Amino acid sequence: MMRRMMIAATVAALFALCLPGAEKPNFSGVWKLNNAKSDFGPMPSGPDKFERTIDHKDPNLKMTTVQAFQGQERSNDVEYQIDGKEKTVETPMGPMQVTPVWKGDNLEITVKREIQGNQIKSVETWSLSEDGKVLTVKTDISTPQGDFSLKFVMDKQ
Repeated sequence: MMRRMMIAATVAALFALCLPGAEKPNFSGVWKLNNAKSDFGPMPSGPDKFERTIDHKDPNLKMTTVQAFQGQERSNDVEYQIDGKEKTVETPMGPMQVTPVWKGDNLEITVKREIQGNQIKSVETWSLSEDGKVLTVKTDISTPQGDFSLKFVMDKQ
């Protein structure tokens, strides 16, 4: 009897190993900010425009962000490899250290940068709705002047 139980347990364990792992969310698409559902923290209002075009083929993620605030529009391109390793990424505002990592079904992107001699750290947590039509990015920001949070809710176009 004990032998049968051991065999059954072994077969069950082998079967579980053969099952494909749960797939991670795919963030690919064109995303537009939904101001009404977003929370801009200490800012009185959100940007005039905020759109992200994402090409996500895990572990690679390429993103173009176009945003406008008070009539000034700018675009930014970044590429990440989601592997939990810190890398330096060059941006128009200077270099930043970026660590993208999966936390369950959420993508967490930690960014460290220096602005005017001050160390700024942000942690973005990306989550996708079950139907894949809403991307929520919660950002916790730490600065020498204090900490605050933002939440951008974006609808797939």
